[in-house]
Amino acid sequence: MPGRSTRVARVAETRELTDARVIRALAHPVRVNLLELLLREGPLTATQAADLLDDSPGNMSWHLQTLAKYGFVEDAGGGRGRARPWRLVTAGTSFSGTAGGDPDHTQAATELERLFHERTYDQLRRWLSDRHTYPEPWDKAGFASQGLSYLTPQEFEDLGNELTEVLLRFRDRTVDRAQRPADARPVQIVAFGHPVPPTATGN
Repeated sequence: MPGRSTRVARVAETRELTDARVIRALAHPVRVNLLELLLREGPLTATQAADLLDDSPGNMSWHLQTLAKYGFVEDAGGGRGRARPWRLVTAGTSFSGTAGGDPDHTQAATELERLFHERTYDQLRRWLSDRHTYPEPWDKAGFASQGLSYLTPQEFEDLGNELTEVLLRFRDRTVDRAQRPADARPVQIVAFGHPVPPTATGN
């Protein structure tokens, strides 16, 4: 789609979600798909998004307007109605599972996190089924790493922050399509950590 800006979001920083209503507004598979599509493609109209996601322009328009209402996307200028292009406001979002013990926030965050994980596992299953169709360098580059560690809460938090920094190393390429090397492909990299129950002996 020539002539469009190479920047996919107005702001490169991540938006922290603290309002349960905003978190709930995002917790819909179509809206999450739309945000990822805008991150990969840059500004799109409802009709263009419908073509790429195999959906109806009317449904895309409704979801885009809902995302705009809660500050996830904005009018990119240059069109009206379903011919209006939309762009991301920020390049990503973050949220905490708890917020001062607010049960409404905790429930909303849990629902959104569950949606993200289910989507991630679906993408992983698709990769495991289709990896043989990728050129050998890409098949070989795919990786999975898992380990058991014994950490204090502070060490656990610090490790998560360090991993996030590594995952965001190439954020500039995500935000600005012009910086993506010609042979680059979209790559999903996921890191999460959680405590596990101790054994019967306490280890």
